[in-house]
Amino acid sequence: MTLEALRGRAVAPAVFAVTPGVVARFVAATGDEATRWREFAPPGLAAAAFFAAAPALLALPEVAGPARSLLHTEQAFTWQRALAVGEEVAVAGKVASVRSRGAMHLVTFEVAAAGAAGPWLQGAATFVLSAEAVAAAAEEVEPPPDARGICDPASVLPLPGEGAALSPLRRSASRADLVRYAVAGGDANPIHQDHRAARAAGLPGVIVHGLLLAAWMFQAAARYRPGPHPLRDARVRFRRALRPAVPAVVTGTVAARGEVGALLDLALEAADGSGPVATAAIRVTP
Repeated sequence: MTLEALRGRAVAPAVFAVTPGVVARFVAATGDEATRWREFAPPGLAAAAFFAAAPALLALPEVAGPARSLLHTEQAFTWQRALAVGEEVAVAGKVASVRSRGAMHLVTFEVAAAGAAGPWLQGAATFVLSAEAVAAAAEEVEPPPDARGICDPASVLPLPGEGAALSPLRRSASRADLVRYAVAGGDANPIHQDHRAARAAGLPGVIVHGLLLAAWMFQAAARYRPGPHPLRDARVRFRRALRPAVPAVVTGTVAARGEVGALLDLALEAADGSGPVATAAIRVTP
């Protein structure tokens, strides 16, 4: 079977239990506010739910064969409601589309999660799979395991007016943080932990998980809506890799305000000034 033949293929639903330990580990691994997320899950926990289903896709022989390089390029989520600690949701997944060009394949995988209280989440991710290295970066020495930049608290703030700038949020991850996130978020791609695997994919060394970058951007947006259901939807584009220990900052503006919630345009940039690592359009709830 070719990768194109996987279009429409569903994977077996996965059960995702939102236990206190699952939430606490995710909050700690992403640097979120522990006091805020005790009774409800942070929006970023969508990543862990997504990776409750995604391994079934990645384990398919048709996918695992050409996956010398597996890079996450885009992620979208829509949250229908708050997710309470103690809930259990079923996560269904399917291959929405496959576009191939030679040894490179763009695969879009969609998930939907629902529990006894009703639908909670919809998500779609686009991956680049290739039997060849998709980058050709020069090798870099890995930083010490615990080295990282400054991380700010994600305290709740008043939402500024349309066109105004958002308060910057500094973030960074150590190599040890990446191990913790792999456990908490379920993303075991070796390019985030193993130097040799990262080099085989053409990267300079291990890189920060895409959905950890997204979690930081969700935190930056969620500061502007108190309560358990701060975000309505988000679309994140991963534009280049971020290395561990490199300081980064989330900045943004209020693009629009309306009855359905405010739309925020955000960018995550490394401190070296080399351009955005990721960009996002995130709508906060009214």
